[in-house]
This record gives sequence, structure tokens and C-alpha cells, in this order.
Amino acid sequence: MRTKSLALIVMLSIGKLFSGPISRDLQNLPSAATTEVLVQFKTTPTRTQLASITAKGGTLKRQFKRMPYALFALPTASVNALPTNTNAVFSARNRPVKGALDFANPAVGATAAMSAGWTGADVGIAIIDSGVNTNHPDLVGRVVYSQNFVEGETTTADTFGHGTHVAVIAAGNAAASTGSNTTVAFRGIAPAAKVINLRALSARGEGMDSWVISAIDRAIELKATYNIRVINISLGRPIYESFTTDPLCRAVRAAWNAGIVVVVAAGNGGRDTSMGTSGYSTISSPGNDPSVLTVGATNDVKTISRADDVVTTYSSKGPTLVDQIVKPDVVAPGNLIVAGKLPGATLMQAFPQNEVPLSYYTSVGNTRISSDYFTLSGTSMATPIVSGIVATMIQKTPAITPDLVKARLMRTATKTFPASYTHRDSTTGVTYTIQHDMFTTGAGYVDMNAALNDTSTGTGTALSPRVVYNSTTNSVELVYGTNVVWGTNVVWGTNVVWGTNVVWGTNIVWGSNVVWGTSTSQGFNVVWGTNIVWGTSTPTLFDMALSAVGDK
Repeated sequence: MRTKSLALIVMLSIGKLFSGPISRDLQNLPSAATTEVLVQFKTTPTRTQLASITAKGGTLKRQFKRMPYALFALPTASVNALPTNTNAVFSARNRPVKGALDFANPAVGATAAMSAGWTGADVGIAIIDSGVNTNHPDLVGRVVYSQNFVEGETTTADTFGHGTHVAVIAAGNAAASTGSNTTVAFRGIAPAAKVINLRALSARGEGMDSWVISAIDRAIELKATYNIRVINISLGRPIYESFTTDPLCRAVRAAWNAGIVVVVAAGNGGRDTSMGTSGYSTISSPGNDPSVLTVGATNDVKTISRADDVVTTYSSKGPTLVDQIVKPDVVAPGNLIVAGKLPGATLMQAFPQNEVPLSYYTSVGNTRISSDYFTLSGTSMATPIVSGIVATMIQKTPAITPDLVKARLMRTATKTFPASYTHRDSTTGVTYTIQHDMFTTGAGYVDMNAALNDTSTGTGTALSPRVVYNSTTNSVELVYGTNVVWGTNVVWGTNVVWGTNVVWGTNIVWGSNVVWGTSTSQGFNVVWGTNIVWGTSTPTLFDMALSAVGDK
């Protein structure tokens, strides 16, 4: 078939560009430099194999229990010698990562689900983030384990303020907003779930690949102890290579294969025009891995009804760089979400305009600031909403597999969005146009009730498919892998998962009017050609500024 032949050509060309034992960002480093390198092995390395690398002037900094990785500090001269170790298959630089329920909760159908008793009870959600405040009233007694993986810091507390917000969205029980004088309850999606606090971001909201991988490694190890069935990763970094060799992607895939549903933020790059793609192909790693459940953000416009909801302008869009994987998988509310606060934390000091007055949710009627809640926006906030939904699905059907969880969520997601909409940023005056296509909405808007009541079954994986550009027809086409639950000959076909409004014709995603324009345009070459643009800027606190402000 022409499509599959074209896919093979694309895959082969990608292989030529990105194959090899050393990542691009490890090449051409200053000769006198020393850098941290994550070495991936075929199997657990032996002492002799580790010693063969340290003998080249390196220092072994960290080894992982459930993954064949090791972190070394190596002089540049030794980096190119790494492939001589026959068990070492790929080496990558240790890269930096970054990291209101009163409307969002009913918008995803959580209120009715809770009334039916689906609260995530006894299911463990591992929050890999900046830490969790165990004393937050909405989490007291349910943070069952805490560990710090941030080098140079020893606390497990959330000094940045992001992780606590995320944890309360996923599993807060509204203790601080429930009482005789409260008018609104900020209840999380799975208010009876257990929280496992795995701190991998610093007081500035910054981290490293190795810290995140260590946290994932620990979650796999503790799975049976705390019934960890969900990992929430509301962080990410730019893509540097194919998901097949990206260290973060390989780590989340290991957790998925261990029976844990990994829910990952798509990223907040939807407004990024630096590559000429109008915000397309801005999905961050590890959200580019086809196995995991990648989440974009919607704006619930402060109404319970879903009818007026749209995808936010900052929500990252697919297809992914390098591999052209269809992402995000689903979208959920992520704009101006009111959830857990840690007074004095970095984010609270940086964005005082996001404070919540007590009068917002109590009958006290004064403007005194709440010590328990704060407003943030971003795919970081949408991700724990989905993590909470996943926890309730597992509570209801404990034997359900990660792939079936993903497939049911995508199958039952609402497919109805306006074709497009425009939004004018009130601060900058810039107007953005959003097209609600499959690279913006994924399979659609999560519906908790529908997912909980879905009884569809299927075998195989729920890998997100790849898209390829067919130069003969000037169209973008879907290419499914083998043994995938929504392939053309199994349980769910294309129109069931993505709906007729986002897929036109037989396997054709977009026709000749591709958003990237002609084959000579900058954006087209970035997504489909050989001029791949790697992340030119490291995520900083400014990235959190975007997610803090949101679409207004």
C-alpha cells in the first residue's frame, strides 16, 4: 500500500537522521567540558561494564533499580568512546525539565461519578513534581509516601508551589472549602485516592532528566506497596531525538509496561511561533511517547456547561517532532483552576494576582486572601484531572490495563468543538486563532461518566498512531501500528476514536490545505522535512508564568 510504503520511507529517513549511539546535543561539546550523561544499556550493566566507563575519567553518579540506565559525569573526550561498550545502546545528555475545580469538576462529569461512589479509594497516584505539602487540609492523612530526588536539596516539601496544586486537583477532598460558611467546594477528581509524593523539581520548578527517571523508577518499585496505578507528570522539556531513544520516554514506557497508567502534560507551547508552525509540533517530552496518555488543556470559561468550552491558546499541539505521533490524546480543563496553595512558595510570590479571596468560596464576604487555594493555568492543571479520572476507573475495574484505560477515555471523549475560534490576549493584545483538529483536541474532551460506564474491550496496545505526509496526494495520513486496539480491523475504528469532524476520508487527516502551507514553508519543513528544530530555550520560571496567567 502506498501509505505504508511512504511510512517506511519516512521511518528510514528518520533513522538516518537520529540513529546512532550518541544524542545530537552531546556532540561538538567544548573539549574541556565535563557533562552529565545518561547511558542506556541493553540489559542491567555489570560492575565491569560500569567500571569500563569510569575508567575513561568518568564518575558514576546514579544507577536505577528497574531500568538499565546509569548516570555518569564524563569529560567530553570520553563521550565519543562510549559506543565501544557493547552493552551501551544510547547515550544522552542529562537535560533540564520544568515543570478552578468548582467549574472543571462538573464539566468533566466528576460530580455525578462521585455521587455514585467512584472516588479513587485505595488507588495510589504518584505525583512526580515539585513536592506535595502533606499538611494541606485537602490532603491530610493521604500522602502515604514522600521522597526527594532533587540533588542539593533534602526536603520533600513543595517549596515551589506547583506539586501541591497538582495533587489537590487530582485527589483533594475539599476539607478546606467545606463547612457551614462555604458556598463553593474545591473537590479534586479522586478525593479518596492515596498520594505518593516523589519530588523531582526544585524550589524554582526546575529539574533534570535523571531526577525524573529516578522518581519513575521508585514508583515502579513501590507499585505493590501503595497500589500505585497512576503516575502524574505535569512537567516536560523540548524533544531532542526519537521517542525510541529519549531517556524520559523510555522511562515512562517502562512504567506503562509495569501496569501503571502514565498521564503526561502536553506542554504550554501552543502560542510558540518560533518554528513557523503556528504552535503545531510543540508537544514536549515525555508526552511524545505513543504509549502514555498525553493531555492538552481546555478553557471551561467559568461555566459548568461543556458547550462553550474551547482548547486554550497555550496548549501544545501535535504532531510530535521527529516521529510525527498524533498528540495530545485527550483534553481536559486547565485554565484558571483553583486548587491547593502553599503560602510563601515561589509561585505564590511570583503571581500575587492569582490569589483567591475568601469571599470567592465562603459567605464571610471579605477580601482576605485564602491560605489554602490559588489559581493556576496550563496543561499541568489538566493532567491531574485526567489522573483523577483514571484512578476512579481503576477503582471500579481493578483488573483494567493501562491500554484499555487509555482506549476507553479516548473512545468516550466528546468530539464536538467549533471548527475554530479566536482569542485576544488581554495583556499583550495579540490575537490567536485555534483550529480544533486532531492535533489540537486529540480524541476529544474527557467525559468521566462515559469512561466509567464504558464496557468496551479490546486486545493489543493503545499506542497513539503516526501521521505521514503523502506528497502524491498532498495530504496527511494516519498510519497505525500492528496489534493496536483502534486499528481498522479491530474493536474501534478511526471514526469512533477521533470522530468524523477531525478525520476526513479514508485514513486522511488533512487534505491539500495543510496548516503548514506549501512544501517550501518554514513550518512544513520543521514538521515533515529534515530541518528539525530542537528546543532552543530551556524551560524556566517564565514558562510557568504563561501557565499561571492563562487565557483571559
